[in-house]
Amino acid sequence: MAPMSNAVVGIDDDQRFALMKFRRSVKDVLRPEHNDHFLLRWLRARQWDPEAAEKMLRDSLKWREKWEVDTTLPSWQAPEVLQKHFPSGSTGFDKEGSPVIIVPFVGLDVWGLLHSFTRTEVIRMILKHLENYLAIARKQALTHGPDALKVTVIFDLEGFNIRQYAWKPAAEMVFTLLKLYEANYPEILKSCFIVNAPKVFSLAFSVIKKFMHEYTISKIKIFGTDTKKWQAQVLNLIDKDQLPVHYGGTMVDENGDPRCSLIVKPGGKVPKCYYSKNTSEKQKNYNKVTIKTGEKHVLDLLCADNDSVLKWEIGVEHHEIKFQIKRRDEEGNEEVVHGPRKIAEGPMDVGVLSVTGPATYSVIFDNKNAFLKNKKIFYDILITVPTRDLNINDEPDDHNEPVAAAYE
Repeated sequence: MAPMSNAVVGIDDDQRFALMKFRRSVKDVLRPEHNDHFLLRWLRARQWDPEAAEKMLRDSLKWREKWEVDTTLPSWQAPEVLQKHFPSGSTGFDKEGSPVIIVPFVGLDVWGLLHSFTRTEVIRMILKHLENYLAIARKQALTHGPDALKVTVIFDLEGFNIRQYAWKPAAEMVFTLLKLYEANYPEILKSCFIVNAPKVFSLAFSVIKKFMHEYTISKIKIFGTDTKKWQAQVLNLIDKDQLPVHYGGTMVDENGDPRCSLIVKPGGKVPKCYYSKNTSEKQKNYNKVTIKTGEKHVLDLLCADNDSVLKWEIGVEHHEIKFQIKRRDEEGNEEVVHGPRKIAEGPMDVGVLSVTGPATYSVIFDNKNAFLKNKKIFYDILITVPTRDLNINDEPDDHNEPVAAAYE
């Protein structure tokens, strides 16, 4: 491919005028590496509005100063245990020269990380990883052209446990990372493959995508566990010799591991000896109810706001219970929005559902078809507004305690 030049192609006269105006307005803050391809990211993120793009860029540069992204971050070293237990890595490049990032979620111990490290440490480590990948992309673009400036990502959701992310500190971390990504790294994603996604992930994604820009959403492709389907799509963008065998490629590491675990860190459980002494596991208090044979238990929840989320954790002591959720609007129109399905005894059933108001959501536990069997259930169910009820803050802080300590 041709090496990258600063010349931009594929934009019309109005867009080129917007680029010229934008470049002139921010010339006082531009660095040598901030060429027209860099400026186009901010313009596109703000629908070619030079004034809005200028504000976005200037706000981001201030944010970078606060996090010391261009000063102390390059030499900063994350705690060794944090580096070891954060699953990610890169095995090569896609067909256009962009870095390929692989994140195996099965090894992401959110509970352990947030009980052992501060919020600032976790975010700084993720920023350092991202900045390193973008530096590699810029270097690749010198020989592969501007198409190499973005990144291709594979999120492997094998073993995904939604219960981790229903935990408030984890939810706040996820939404904080989304906020800082969308505000400070526009248009860097070429393609994102979410593979081995369980059915429950669709519920989580319906909530998460409300914090994403349309551009980001358009680059995401979600696949279930059918390897033939998602590997074929991945191999359209990435050559086999740049991928581990586990993902459809030909690579193994020095140990012959088809997942290339020496290159793509698998993460894993954080040993409890690293947990802060100021954190402890508290027993959660659930609502408990016995539903008699032939009866229902209905929990009505008022949803006043749009962009709300209904969250649940449900357990059944013995046998199983029929479960569904209905929505009733102000005019009395009713529809089933989840289920019906059965929840059996065993692990807690955890889920989230994007909900809108004004409306009443009825969570229904139905024991009508059971004969001579009362059912004991326990649950924690609520409607929340993430932007109101969560601390979504992308500013660095000076707290020396792990994230979870603030919630104990």
